[in-house]
Amino acid sequence: MKKILCIVVVLCMALQLAACGGKTTEKTTDAEFKPSLDTKANCKITVVGSYDNFEALEAEFDRFNEFYPNVQLSYMKLDDYNNVLGTALESNDKPNVFFSYTWMMGNEKYASVCAHMEELSDPALALDIDCIRPGLINHDAEGRVLLAPVFSRTYGMLVNNDLFEKEGLSVPTTRTELMAVCEEFKNKGYASPMMGYSLKSNTSTFMNTIAYPLFVATLAENPEALEPANELDPATGEYTRPALEAVEQLIQNGCIDLAECDKIEDNYTKVILRFFEGDVPMMICPADTVSGTKKRESQSEAFSSAPFSYTFAPIPLTEDGGYFIDSPSVEFSVNKDCNDLDMTNEFMRFLITNKALNEMASVKRLVTPTTDLSFDSVYAPFGQVPADRTISPEVLGIKDPLAVQIRIAAFRVGVGEITVDEAVKMYGSFE
Repeated sequence: MKKILCIVVVLCMALQLAACGGKTTEKTTDAEFKPSLDTKANCKITVVGSYDNFEALEAEFDRFNEFYPNVQLSYMKLDDYNNVLGTALESNDKPNVFFSYTWMMGNEKYASVCAHMEELSDPALALDIDCIRPGLINHDAEGRVLLAPVFSRTYGMLVNNDLFEKEGLSVPTTRTELMAVCEEFKNKGYASPMMGYSLKSNTSTFMNTIAYPLFVATLAENPEALEPANELDPATGEYTRPALEAVEQLIQNGCIDLAECDKIEDNYTKVILRFFEGDVPMMICPADTVSGTKKRESQSEAFSSAPFSYTFAPIPLTEDGGYFIDSPSVEFSVNKDCNDLDMTNEFMRFLITNKALNEMASVKRLVTPTTDLSFDSVYAPFGQVPADRTISPEVLGIKDPLAVQIRIAAFRVGVGEITVDEAVKMYGSFE
């Protein structure tokens, strides 16, 4: 019986080894990272991007060096990034990892850049791509994953939770509740219950932050309209109506005082500092703006003397609530033609995990690309948005020209230059 038992055990072990295909590299999960290369290896790995600095990534460099102390890792900003990246990838001093963006895919201008991208979905690399929300993963025409999301973005409103508690009000979760709570705040003396940047027609204006999610959601509900909308067919302008009416209604109902918003001179720092004054219940902005809040808490005298609790939440513009527009912000690609490719892939295996991605997002205060949205309490409300109200524009097939149309239309309607009806008819002609 003992002999039979030993034979069974040996057979089971052999089957397990066969199932593993003889690979020694384990896919990294939440378990502690285990090096798969010579830990005494000596080489250099360079990451290039468009950020002025990248402290969050450099902190991961330090952690990686605990396993590979002789690997020199560095981050470098490339000026005029989009135009010089192709040249940098083919230079003698070529980078190992580089910032990449979904819009580069299929764009003839970036064909040479995409040609350098390694296939990150190759099982041999053992990257834990599954830790990233599926809606953020881009697949090329051949089904390959060439870009790994490091941060993501969305649209919503900063909420002063203490102010709501002080006034005995609840944070709204439906359109009716939003209108009612704005009226309550107005009755209590708040000039503009909702605020946001409003001076220029750019992606950070409150008009675009309100309109873009609704337009995307409308197209998701009417898939037959997506292709002509991307082609800027004027007939699809009607699908912008719900989004434009939402912008108009919030202004006309006094939820947003345009004159007060116009006092915000900058679309980033000044938005945050204005919110930190403590008298704005809801500040409309993209998540890219929220990323600057942590650093600027100490820069605000008002917040330093009277700090308050705040979160970033979807704007509830329908009776079912708001939408989570889930898009990649920064993505990493590996230069398959770089030096020390094996160690570069080892670093990516270390980086593309819940632990590393969440920690970087926390330091940078951007939305994590992982499934763990509760990691940063500021973004926790988006983790409560149901799956059927989470939309990934890149997966849906939204293109940049379409986004330009709704952005300009929303701005011009918001400032009163044109009516909603006029904007609907002008779809495709905004520049």
